[in-house]
Amino acid sequence: MPQETSNAKPHAGAGHRERLRSRLLSGGAEALADYELLEYLLFGAFRQGDTKPLAKRLIERFGSFSGVLNADPGALAQVKGMGDASAATLHAIALSARRMARGEIEQQPVLGSWQALIDYLAIDMSHLKHERVRVLYLDTRNRLILDHLAAEGSVDEAAIHPREVIRKAFDIGASALILVHNHPSGDPEPSRADIQITNRIAEAGRLLNITVHDHVIMGRGSHVSLRAKGLI
Repeated sequence: MPQETSNAKPHAGAGHRERLRSRLLSGGAEALADYELLEYLLFGAFRQGDTKPLAKRLIERFGSFSGVLNADPGALAQVKGMGDASAATLHAIALSARRMARGEIEQQPVLGSWQALIDYLAIDMSHLKHERVRVLYLDTRNRLILDHLAAEGSVDEAAIHPREVIRKAFDIGASALILVHNHPSGDPEPSRADIQITNRIAEAGRLLNITVHDHVIMGRGSHVSLRAKGLI
């Protein structure tokens, strides 16, 4: 395991840290560039020293600020200058962001807070390199009962069974659901298989009065709603 070090003299960068802190507190949402915000987050793991080179290495390795925060902690720890403690710091920040986003959709009907839902899903799924299938089960007021991880891998009947999706809704007392999955390619346009499995689940739901509100496909920085496209 690599040693955690910022590769700087013990007291180097104190003035720089203070300037970043001032800009962060006095500026708006875009006060810091992505690498600067990541640099500031790393201050929690490195009490002293210059974290700018490490922040830039991380963004170069994982492609973006969000790519860094969504990276596996083991992969983060392998980057030169990182280690378990600094990887845990970034992972904790990512988990905090997910919980904050989830809190937004737990407090109100999902269909009435659509952008909050999309933000929540984007944090968790936009940068995955494999497909993840989730089912959001809702009560009669369209509040979230359960965010269920249904499958990892692909969206087809070998991975996700329509009757099982609907049976779980019945078992937990859900009256509706929203299907969600991501496209690792980054293009959220639905495939024929996406449309077919959605219609089969909707058909199965009608038998038990379970409504399929939508199937949302997450891409990289964008999403598609099958309901909005008239495909449900």
